[in-house]
Amino acid sequence: MAKDPLAEAGLHFDELNKLRVLEPDVSQKTTELKEECEDFVDKIGQFQKIVGGLIELVDELAKEAETEKMKVHSCILNNLQCRFVMFIYITSVIILQAIGARNLLKSVEKQREAQQQQLQALIAEKKMQLERYRIEYEALQKVEAEQNEFIDQFILQK
Repeated sequence: MAKDPLAEAGLHFDELNKLRVLEPDVSQKTTELKEECEDFVDKIGQFQKIVGGLIELVDELAKEAETEKMKVHSCILNNLQCRFVMFIYITSVIILQAIGARNLLKSVEKQREAQQQQLQALIAEKKMQLERYRIEYEALQKVEAEQNEFIDQFILQK
């Protein structure tokens, strides 16, 4: 099967019959990377909503704990020891919830940073590949020019 001279020159037609310098598979991979980035941004948005809900939940729990604390205080005003124990219990619950929320946020942040590093590495790899293709294209253009010059000289000698 004869090779397409445009493809050999590094030129390609896309699905809309527009002339492109980028190979279709490289273009497709670039599009896929863009879609993956958009998905990542959407997931980060969802994560921020979840974290917002978690923070609201922790605030509600803190308010409920304060309400319960006030109920206990009104019921046991004369018993200082019970109030102290209740205060310690409520405080420890709130602290544990805050620690859990903070640990969750740190974990998700580390995951996001790792994902971002992976995407940056992929972008760097694609840039290097594009540079290799550009150098190869320039080298092929030189070879083509040399071959055309040789053909022209050969024709002139006849």
